[in-house]
Amino acid sequence: MTIDDVTAIAGDALFTIIKCSAPVLLVSLIVGLIISIFQTVTSIQEQTLTFVPKILAIFLALMLLGHWMLNNMVEFMMNLWNNFSMYIR
Repeated sequence: MTIDDVTAIAGDALFTIIKCSAPVLLVSLIVGLIISIFQTVTSIQEQTLTFVPKILAIFLALMLLGHWMLNNMVEFMMNLWNNFSMYIR
């Protein structure tokens, strides 16, 4: 196993992490932005107001996208296990 193989595996792992976490992070960002705009418009200065809507939105996103995220992670692991004989040389 060469340095190039390790670099390729690490790159694929990082890409998989980014691809799986991006939808949930984007949902959290959008909900936080909407709540902060609402707070600005209504002059509400409550810092804890964003937590409950964010948690609910993240939970909903995980329910909707969890299957897709898990399939991406399983595909990455299956690719690693299928190429295992090349890695131990």
